[in-house]
Amino acid sequence: MIKPIIRDAFFLNQKSEEATKVDLQIAQDLEDTLRANRERCVGMAANMIGHRKNIIIVATGFADIVMINPVITDRSEPYDTEEGCLSLPGTRHTTRYKNITVRYLDKGFTEHIQNFSGYIAQIVQHECDHLEGILI
Repeated sequence: MIKPIIRDAFFLNQKSEEATKVDLQIAQDLEDTLRANRERCVGMAANMIGHRKNIIIVATGFADIVMINPVITDRSEPYDTEEGCLSLPGTRHTTRYKNITVRYLDKGFTEHIQNFSGYIAQIVQHECDHLEGILI
């Protein structure tokens, strides 16, 4: 189901909680909501649609990846950049890493460890920040 985008900074600044199989509908809602906002959005976190659960979705260009309980386990090559967010007006400066390794569960709760680089790594970092209550 397509959900409205949360813009309440107080809510977005709260840390999310571990997701379980009970929360799988949130993953589907993220997929639907990202699809509806595709022209202006490349990733979302569950708190952006009203759920403080550790679930994100990232548009990779060829597929959307849902990550449940993602953890960035390694990062290298920091750089400064400017990002926007569907939940916030304007853009802001931030530091990201060119290469990251992420451990996460897919929608079947199978664990993955995957390396990302460049723009996809930047999106993952942005969405993982959301889960920690960090707004750019």
